[in-house]
Amino acid sequence: MAAPLADRIRPTELSDVVGQQHLLGEGRVLRRIIESGQIPNMIFYGPSGTGKTTVAGIIAARTRMSLHRLNATNASIQDVKDVIGEVGTLAGSRGILLYLDEIQYFNKKQQQTLLETIENGSVTLIAATTENPYFYVYNAILSRSTVFEFKPVERDQVIPAVERAFRRMESEQGVRFALEEGVPGQIANACGGDVRKAMNAVELACLTAVRDGETARVTLEAVAELSQRSAMRLDRDADEHYDILSAFQKSIRGSDPDAAVHYLARLLEGGDLVSPCRRLLVIASEDIGLAYPMAAAIVKACVDSANQLGLPEAMLPLSEATILLATAPKSNASANAIWEATADLKKGDVGDVPAHLKDSHYGGAAKLGRGLTYKYAHDYPNHWVEQQYLPDKLAGRQYYRYGPNKTEQAAKAYWDAIKGQQGGL
Repeated sequence: MAAPLADRIRPTELSDVVGQQHLLGEGRVLRRIIESGQIPNMIFYGPSGTGKTTVAGIIAARTRMSLHRLNATNASIQDVKDVIGEVGTLAGSRGILLYLDEIQYFNKKQQQTLLETIENGSVTLIAATTENPYFYVYNAILSRSTVFEFKPVERDQVIPAVERAFRRMESEQGVRFALEEGVPGQIANACGGDVRKAMNAVELACLTAVRDGETARVTLEAVAELSQRSAMRLDRDADEHYDILSAFQKSIRGSDPDAAVHYLARLLEGGDLVSPCRRLLVIASEDIGLAYPMAAAIVKACVDSANQLGLPEAMLPLSEATILLATAPKSNASANAIWEATADLKKGDVGDVPAHLKDSHYGGAAKLGRGLTYKYAHDYPNHWVEQQYLPDKLAGRQYYRYGPNKTEQAAKAYWDAIKGQQGGL
């Protein structure tokens, strides 16, 4: 069985690697390291199809080190020991380079088997991961390695690679592929920054193209069908999912409805209805809060509608909720209040409930001094009377501070006037 086109066309020189100019451009750190021939332990972090394996292969070829490739999804400790066993042999005389893909699937014990050899330099480790290494890689490995982040490849950088791939297929199959205008761009758009996906799409497009003699036509319609939805990179357990959710909330908090709708669309196109619904409910109270109290009720109605409708129609009420929150006045005063109160509790600043506030609806409460001096607020003008509500230990502590928005300032003015009249300020 022939290797996939992505492997057959894999670059062998740094100058041919698609994208990653922030790492591999002239004068960039990773390029200088590779050109020096002195390769440290490294962790390549980034999405699939961005060149991590390709760069590791180029490093091995340039240094002429003995390259061993393991994938942590199916490799065992014995596999690692077999690589280490080559140390000191003729096969490993030029050094041993272990490329460990998906290192996040190795547990702590498995990762620890690498420590001694990578620390003394007898094995050089290049670990690759699609997950944040600071969450998934054992600290002792991290401290002995340099992390380089690979990023999704930009569309304009993918297009030339797609065109080269079609030329490679023409050479291999002896057929001229007539591309409908826009085909390379469509494939580049659909791959979502994953060059391997783009190469796979080219190969499928060529294999399924309708031939007429020595010519085969590749249409936009066929390419769109082959690559549909592939631009979406949304694994609900992966970093990018949480990055998108974070950007979604921060865009709403920053009052940018266009960015907020963009990130909402990415979540929904990835088939995730639960996360944006939950996040919108949080935002309504955390970021809008008392500046527009009705936002919580409106968002709840929109979320209920979305869950009742299901996708794709759920996008309509969720878009409404997103734009409402993004354009609403903002206040985090209520959120800050509960966070500060909770922080005090965790520090042990609690105190006993004042005796006059304790439950007194039982026989014997008076003998215990419960509720004796409590003042019923509704018996006083404007339904307010000054008395202490916080425990003695926290008397005078302020958690809630009125926000500068119209709603909270109106409430502040109201209570300033009432409490001022009764000498409560």
